[in-house]
Amino acid sequence: MKNKSLAFIIVTILAVSLAAGCRVTYSFTGTSIQEDVNTVTIDYFEYKALRVNPSLANDMTEAMRDKFKKLTRLEEVEENGDLEIYCEITGYDTKPMAVTSDEVAAQNRLTVTVKVNFTNRKHSEDDFENKSFSAYADYDSEQSLDAVESALCEEIIEKLIEDIFNGCVANW
Repeated sequence: MKNKSLAFIIVTILAVSLAAGCRVTYSFTGTSIQEDVNTVTIDYFEYKALRVNPSLANDMTEAMRDKFKKLTRLEEVEENGDLEIYCEITGYDTKPMAVTSDEVAAQNRLTVTVKVNFTNRKHSEDDFENKSFSAYADYDSEQSLDAVESALCEEIIEKLIEDIFNGCVANW
């Protein structure tokens, strides 16, 4: 009985010691940002997709900056942040998804693809390059893209920013 109690105490002490030795701060938002990381640089999203949406790059850049302001303690700086996020919008495409018996599209899908480079100047093992993220939203083919584009983009931006954020600071 004493051996089990002693073993439990030793395991508990080791676990606490290991946890105390880790220099990663965990939060209720799911981020795991090391204590020595204090700044972030979020570069303006570059638009490189063939099909043009004039406001998408700005909307995504602002959404990413807002996400970091709300969910992290990091200070945003213009350049040379401890973390740096560079994104390119590489795809903005619509495709028919659901086809009727008359071979007419009943539903279309708008997909946005973003290529991300993430640099952690303090912990280079977290870096990644050219990681692709994409999200989509479907809409009825009886509606024109122009009529629903704004709402679809809001939905897609929310999904993409969540995925990119998690890929950078939640170690997903």
